[in-house]
Amino acid sequence: MYHRLVEQIVRQNFARLSQGDYESMLKGMAPLITHTFSGQHALGGTRRSVPAMREWFARLFRLFPGLNFEIRRVAVSGWPWLTTIAVEWTDRATPADGSTYVNEGIHLLQMRWGKVVYLRAYLDTAVLAATLEGLAAHGISEALAPPIQD
Repeated sequence: MYHRLVEQIVRQNFARLSQGDYESMLKGMAPLITHTFSGQHALGGTRRSVPAMREWFARLFRLFPGLNFEIRRVAVSGWPWLTTIAVEWTDRATPADGSTYVNEGIHLLQMRWGKVVYLRAYLDTAVLAATLEGLAAHGISEALAPPIQD
């Protein structure tokens, strides 16, 4: 029953995120979180606070407006004091330069007592980096900005 409830919450949160509502995601995060996104690019690096996560999400949606997640699978294990969640997804967007973006990956999360304390994204970073380079070539300088980290 607990695992089913967590899966529903995860699916709802990704649906909200697909509507641009990242504040709902932030409400589910612990004050101290570890969010890692691989690569040396504008979305890479590690954040450890909700304010840094807010800044990161804002950048994500400026660069990839209309970002939409199609959730393929959600796997949940553990109990409320330490829950591990894997979310397999495909995401799509029309980046700020009007091109097409499609990627797929997995988010690995850990929750403690209903709050996300760890989030790591595994995706094709070569696809993301190429898209960011294309955005920069179209004059979108934020695509080459240093990672948001704290």
